[in-house]
Amino acid sequence: MALGTATVAYELRFDAGRICLDLLATTHPEERLDSTEVLGAWIVGSGLVPEGTDLTHADPSWLVGFRELRGRIGQLVRGAPGHGYDLALAHVNDAARAAPPAPRAVPDGDGSLVRELDGPPECAALLGAIARDAVGLLTDPVARAGIRECEGDNCPIVYLDTSRGRRRRWCSSEVCGNRERVARHRRRAALSRS
Repeated sequence: MALGTATVAYELRFDAGRICLDLLATTHPEERLDSTEVLGAWIVGSGLVPEGTDLTHADPSWLVGFRELRGRIGQLVRGAPGHGYDLALAHVNDAARAAPPAPRAVPDGDGSLVRELDGPPECAALLGAIARDAVGLLTDPVARAGIRECEGDNCPIVYLDTSRGRRRRWCSSEVCGNRERVARHRRRAALSRS
């Protein structure tokens, strides 16, 4: 399936440890948020809204808002105070002021309670939830100390290392970790043939 035409979660990553960091991962290996349909799949897959939430009212301005917030969060996570940092911080803080989508519990077909939103979510509310997650991450010294960038070749993914001993090296053991193990094996095999 071509990127941008599929809306299945396997094309999107949700393994960075925080929703704000999962949003940063939507740029690798290329722009993932290239349509409102893919954005909708990301919103549902990230858990911002329950499965089945109507997002048909999303328009291209949502893409602009999510990409801009992603860029600002990236500046804060990857950078030190300096050029553009204050502007990024102001943007994230401003976005964090928006009220989150209002959830409610409703009975489903078998009588158990499920989460649903009180109404269709607005873009600002969703951006606010992500911005609040970023504020929480960036102001928690323990969590912030666990922010890592993947050691995989050409992988810019940033993740929260919550592993035992804080020794996680890759964004994904199955993706970048496996690539590194294969490359190491090939180097050893080439040396043994020499």
